Order: sequence, then structure tokens, then C-alpha cells
Amino acid sequence: MGPRGANPAGDPGGTLIRRGEAGYERARTAAVWNERRPRRFPDVIVRAATEADVAHAVGHARAKGLRISTYSGGHNWSGSPLRDHGLLLDLSALRECRVAPATGDGPATATVQPAATGRDLVAALTPQDLAFPVGHCPTVAVGGFLLSGGLGWNSRAWGPSCADVREIRAVTADGRTVTCSETENPDLFWAARGAGPGFCALVTRFRLALHPHPASIMTASLAFPLAEVARVTRWAARTALGSPPYVETSLLLAPSGPPTATAPAGPRITVAATAFATTPGDARQALRPFADCPFGELAADRQEAAPTTFAALHEGAAAAWPPAHRYAADTLWSPEDPATQLTRIADAVARAPSAKSLVLAPVQPVSEDPALLRNMAFSPLGASYLVCYAVWEDPAEDAVQERWLRETMAGVNPRGDGFHYIAETDLEADAARARRSYTPAAWDRLQEIKAQWDPDNLFHSYLAP
Repeated sequence: MGPRGANPAGDPGGTLIRRGEAGYERARTAAVWNERRPRRFPDVIVRAATEADVAHAVGHARAKGLRISTYSGGHNWSGSPLRDHGLLLDLSALRECRVAPATGDGPATATVQPAATGRDLVAALTPQDLAFPVGHCPTVAVGGFLLSGGLGWNSRAWGPSCADVREIRAVTADGRTVTCSETENPDLFWAARGAGPGFCALVTRFRLALHPHPASIMTASLAFPLAEVARVTRWAARTALGSPPYVETSLLLAPSGPPTATAPAGPRITVAATAFATTPGDARQALRPFADCPFGELAADRQEAAPTTFAALHEGAAAAWPPAHRYAADTLWSPEDPATQLTRIADAVARAPSAKSLVLAPVQPVSEDPALLRNMAFSPLGASYLVCYAVWEDPAEDAVQERWLRETMAGVNPRGDGFHYIAETDLEADAARARRSYTPAAWDRLQEIKAQWDPDNLFHSYLAP
């Protein structure tokens, strides 16, 4: 329906708001979780209330000559959903999550709509003793997360989150609603597992294979002065790679940390390890090498191994990425080892203009098992991976914070030959950012699939400078 319940001829289902009408700006800014919202303005915003509304919106866009962008959760740091002109399709009301038990033919599954969040999935699955590699931030919706590949919790053991996508339902550029899987429309299914904001259809449902819930989740951490970055990173990476696959290890660099009994206030590097194990004994055993750090006396802070839950892990991530802030982010896959990368970036982190900014570097962030990387556009693209976030509150600092991010990422990738992760890279920094988020063969195949399924370019492709 249109504004105030009207339903003019030719309008799609759902709620339609045209630029200049009441509620337009509220609907536009809702498309980006980040408080730093680009000044790009679609002509029309359609809020879908049902899956049928999505197909109606595609028909409306074709009839009116409007290109389509879409969002379900709005966590894309570059604000890809916001494009000038065209139609912005808001899927945020499509949040259904239904769980089906395991059968003799396969595991338990969940059928979810694109706006269901990681928090929604955890709440639905935990009581049934099931789990899924949801995103680390609880408010990330599965739509953009799964389309981009998904680096979720325990993905070193479970693989990228899109590896557990068994089927999708999508609306294509010609208005058809199709099912895609390994056997039905397999090319579109391959693209849906990694294409991110350049995907050439609109997903309305995902069917996900689920995992048994880990019987024991434990986490531990050590924080050191950032001056120890080289030694800490070498030890942590070696320890992490020697741990069972169900141990997730991340290095977090921050420009500030509180004073403790063993260190003054100052920049920090934190080693956080979480075990998703079958028994408490296995979890403690897997985390013991992190407690036995040979230079542990230098730690500014230490958290011994303790039980936790997916919900508690989400709470910790929510504190690191708080709402109502301004963000800019960029990523790097590199052939160099984590110690080289993090030593190179440490000085820039220490000089960050915002104390809330951070660099996250998971060690082996996703399984390298070929079976878990099969049949998808997503691929790990280097030996090390990091993502740098500028986080601030004052709009007057926008230029300073963006400059810090881009200079920092240029410094850590001086040859400009690194690769990126499409979900979080700074797409406006360089016209090659999207292309360098894929292997050359995958990029070429994505272009071929786009040409086949969306020959008239109805759906906006990757954001560019």
C-alpha cells in the first residue's frame, strides 16, 4: 500500500514512500545501521511486509524504469543499500525463523527470512540444542551476512556460514520466484554464497543446515601493552594454529586500555580464544596453551578460561561495536603472516584519533577444508586477515576518521596487492575493491551470471567510488 493506506494503481504491495513524502528520511536512514549515512537518495522506498511484496516491487521497478537496491539489516559499513534514484527495497520486516528437526536424510534445518538476526537465531536454536555459525555482532541480519559468505562464530571448524546454506528462494529480475540449490538453478545458488551486495536477485528465504550445539563453550583472554605486538602475535598465531579447529582465536588491537596492576594505561593487544567443544574437559585442555604463555608476566590483564554462551559472546561483541556511533571499515587478506601485518599496523592504531577504533585479526578465520569451501563464490584469499574499524561519534570528525582509516590500510598493504572481504571492505576507497574481493575466476563467473540473470541491470551492483 502507499502512504496513509492508499493503493494507487501501479504501486507495489507493502508500504511505498516517495522522496519528499512524510517518513521518507526516517525510512532512508533506517537502511544503514551506521550513524554515518551517505547522502544518497532513492526515488522510492518500499517496505515489504510479505514475500509476495518483493515480487510486486520488482514488477513495479521494471514498469517504472527504476533500479533496485535492498537491505535487511543495514550493517554494510559503506552504505551499499543507499543509491541515488531508483527503488530501495526494505526487507527488515521479513524476520521469520522456523526450525525443522533432523531426519534420516539429513541434519536439522532452519528456514529463515533475510532480516532474522544472529540474536534471533541463537534464541531459536539454543533451546533445541542446535547451533549455527551466526555473525559475531548480534544485530547483523542473515541476508547480507550469508550472501557475503559469512565469517561467523566457530567458522574455523564449521566453515564459512554460507557453507551451511542448502537452498534459497529468490525473486529474479524478470519477477519470477525461483528455488536455488546445488541441483536447481545451481549457478545462482553458487553466486548467492558469496556475491554479497552485488548479488543479481533478491533472496526471500534461506534454508540452513544446523549443527549440534557445542556441549561446552569456554573463553579466555590475555591483554598486553601494544609495544609487545610482534612477540604476542608470533606466539598467539603459532598457538592458535596448533589448537583444535574448534578453537577460535582473535587478536584485537586497540588505541587505549585502562591502567592495571602490571601496566599503565595505553594501547593494547588482546588475545582472545574461545573453544566450542564436546566436553568441558576438552574445552579447558584446548585453551590451556593460552594460559601457559611464556611471557605471561607481561600481561596487563588476564581472563582465565570460563564457561560462556553464544548469547554472552554476542553481548561482548555488541560492546565492541556499539550502536549510535559512526563507523568506517576496511579489510585485508594478505599472503603475509599475522605478525608481519599487525606489527606494521600497530603504530597507526596507537595514533588513532578515536579511542574506540580497533583492528580485529582472527587467526585462520575460516576453515581451509576444501569440502567446506566447495561450490561458492566466497573464498579465503590470504594467509592472514584483518579488519580495521574507525569508530567515533562526532560528525565533525568524519574526514579525519576516514583519512586515518585509508592511510592505515594503505600502510599495511604498501604494494596494493592485497585482497578484501566483500562484507566489510571500504568499497568507496578504490574502484577495484569489489573485484579484489574474489579470485579472478570467481569474479569472471559472477559477471557471467549477472549478465544471464539480470541482463538489463535492474539490480544495483557493487558500490564504487
